[in-house]
Amino acid sequence: MTNKKKRQRGSRTHGGGSHKNRRGAGHRGGRGAAGRDKHEFHNYEPLGKHGFTRPDKVKDDVVTVDVQKLDEDAALLAAEGVAEETDGGYAIDARDVAEDGHDADAVKVLGSGQVRNELDVVADAFSASAREKLAEAGGSAALSERAEEIEEDTDDETDEE
Repeated sequence: MTNKKKRQRGSRTHGGGSHKNRRGAGHRGGRGAAGRDKHEFHNYEPLGKHGFTRPDKVKDDVVTVDVQKLDEDAALLAAEGVAEETDGGYAIDARDVAEDGHDADAVKVLGSGQVRNELDVVADAFSASAREKLAEAGGSAALSERAEEIEEDTDDETDEE
């Protein structure tokens, strides 16, 4: 059995009816992206803007640090003088450890990984799992002075409204 292409050889129109049919761009609905908002809309993404983007001046620049990184680097940080060695573990300020921590609006400690050392961590914010893991290891999670200032500012704003 022959295929369709072979059967159509020599037929001039290949089953398209008169030789006047299938001419020009009208047969395919226009040239390029013509009809993208009318008859070809299902082949394209929606037109126009969608959603909302918060202005940069309103966004807070939050830098994150994992508790596992703090735990693994605690001895090195103490040797460098960035952290203090206490009787049972280490006292660490997350702003000193985080990359660009002092330039950021806030430094948040996340609970990824394991904590084996007793860590007393000071940061602007903590995830629930980070607080839990620090407490299980015998350490503590304390908010920094900067975090308390941020909370006071937000309290003032809500009182004014």
